[in-house]
Amino acid sequence: MRLEELNWMDVQDYLKTNDRIMLVVGATEQHGFLSILTDVKIPLAMADSVSQETGVLVAPPLNFGISPYFLTYPGTISLRVSTFIDVIEDIIRSLYQHGFRRILILNGHSGNDPAKERLVEVANQLDGLKTIWYSWWLSHGVEVIAQKNELKPLHASWLEAFPFTKVCDLPIEPKNPPQYQGLLSAKETKEVFGDGSFGGPYEVSPEIMNEIFFCAYQDILHLLNFE
Repeated sequence: MRLEELNWMDVQDYLKTNDRIMLVVGATEQHGFLSILTDVKIPLAMADSVSQETGVLVAPPLNFGISPYFLTYPGTISLRVSTFIDVIEDIIRSLYQHGFRRILILNGHSGNDPAKERLVEVANQLDGLKTIWYSWWLSHGVEVIAQKNELKPLHASWLEAFPFTKVCDLPIEPKNPPQYQGLLSAKETKEVFGDGSFGGPYEVSPEIMNEIFFCAYQDILHLLNFE
């Protein structure tokens, strides 16, 4: 159940019995041959699946994140770190004002991590606020699946190649991960990574991807029980 499907009176009724909501945060950035909105599509699909089972509300996703290193790839839209953090705080404070107290943030982009420290500061100010920040690809279960199949999780690789993130046919041959050191500028990033994939297979079997998705799905179900 998405917030966009309700009017304000529906939300008021929801809050009489449930103070939980899922907030998807992602990015609009290059993902090699995959959708530019991959970092939104994946956690949103997970949130929708969990919502269908639990009835927990899903807020509209924040489609823009912190991606300065990909700005030489057309289509990437990046927020400044300070802007992103302020937006996250404003969203949380708005939800809190209406009565939401347990907010599960489903993050799809590693560059968004600086917001976690601000969330702690906000929690110090708002009594009863509980937030969880969940990045699905960092799940221990996902790590186990990758290791079992001798796969390494990398940006714009097999790990993110779900049916709903594919927008074209993917290369068959795996890519050797480029070697580099230090922090790269946007120009250097494109020179090093070329097509945008960080290496490895571009896709794997549907069975592995289904296992990955179900693992994250179970994680989210568990996390929604937080007190």
